[in-house]
Amino acid sequence: MPKAFPKEFREDVIRVYKDSDASMAQVAKDFGISPSCLKRWLSIDERNSSRSSGRTSAATESDALREANKRIKLLEQENEVLRRAAAYLSQANLPGK
Repeated sequence: MPKAFPKEFREDVIRVYKDSDASMAQVAKDFGISPSCLKRWLSIDERNSSRSSGRTSAATESDALREANKRIKLLEQENEVLRRAAAYLSQANLPGK
C-alpha cells in the first residue's frame, strides 16, 4: 500500500505545480512522488475546488429542468404506446369480427 502523505504536503506540491512553469514530471520528481500521483492529486483538488465553489443555482435548476424534460418525454412515449395498445385490443374484442 502506498504511503500516505500529509495534507499540507499535497497542498504544497499542488501549489508549486500550479505556480511554476515546470512539467508535471519535473515537479513530481523534485518532491519524490510519481507523476501519476501528482496527476491524481490535481484531479482531486480540481474536484474539491469546483465542489467548494459550488455550482450556481441557475446551473442546478437547468440540470433539474433537463432531467424533468427527459422524464416527461419518456412518460409521453409510454402513454402513447399504452393508448395504441388499448385501441388495438378494443378493436379485437368488437363483436362481429
